[in-house]
Amino acid sequence: MEAAPRVSFGVVADIQYADEEDGCDFWGRRRRYYRHSLRLLRAAVEAWAAEQPPLAFVVQLGDCIDGVNARRGAAEGALERVLAALRRLPVPVHHAWGNHELYNFCRDRLASSGLNSRPAPAPAAGPPAGPPGDCHAYHFSPAPRLRFVLLDGYDLSVLGRDPASPSHRESLRRLRERNPNENLNSPAGLKEPQFVEFNGGFSQTQLDWFDEVLKFSDENQEKVVAMGHLPIHPDASDKVCLAWNYEDALSVIHSHQCVVCFLAGHLHDGGYCLDSHGVHHLTLEGIIETPPESNAFGTIYVYDDKMVLKGRGRISDRVMYF
Repeated sequence: MEAAPRVSFGVVADIQYADEEDGCDFWGRRRRYYRHSLRLLRAAVEAWAAEQPPLAFVVQLGDCIDGVNARRGAAEGALERVLAALRRLPVPVHHAWGNHELYNFCRDRLASSGLNSRPAPAPAAGPPAGPPGDCHAYHFSPAPRLRFVLLDGYDLSVLGRDPASPSHRESLRRLRERNPNENLNSPAGLKEPQFVEFNGGFSQTQLDWFDEVLKFSDENQEKVVAMGHLPIHPDASDKVCLAWNYEDALSVIHSHQCVVCFLAGHLHDGGYCLDSHGVHHLTLEGIIETPPESNAFGTIYVYDDKMVLKGRGRISDRVMYF
């Protein structure tokens, strides 16, 4: 008889709720079910709450409300509806910040909202709880020898920051250096098509902190699951929906032995690959483009030698050995 999982948790990505009729994506090609997305989230919450044994937590991989809310002045109300649905869970929810959060709110507002899931500072014996400043990155350990690290893929970004700030100016410089298009959301003709405004990147300060956390995990024989809104491997994405400096994040991961999986959202079709260093890259399908009769969420069960994804609706089951 197989041993019980060491921990189990829920996963969901790209809810992008808005109290709007169905619409289309940025290119006008794909249908988005704005109003239905909240109903699908509520169904996911109901399924997670019924899990036995209970889940340890849920991961919301970013873009929980859509940018159309900002244009309607409806961001606060939309966010409250999503958070109210998630508050029905008897377990913590860890929130990544995506581009749509930053279309709706500045980083200071996100930091004071229910989307700030950064826990209390870690014990002095462990690595720092997170990078300095307003970077929404942190780590936590739900079970012995198991650590989760949430990364902030918009630490470098022109979204959600004061245009007069040094961080915004530096991010805009990096973006324009690699994207000469008038429309900075267009990847047309780019050698590095991930350099568009709706993506972002990791600062060196965050990468140095990430390296420190992984060094601690190596030394303590921990397995690590890293996660964030943006994919960091081109084979688990479409070459556009990637962190600007995804190779830098991969270099940090590949310089250590502890990381077994990277979870992401952003690409609504989802994706998966096993990279050359044995790290699983799982990109979750988004609720926003899921027809009302289906769904897109999952539960992941972590064992000593594998992670087992039980998907619902558009998300397929998967076993990821490590």
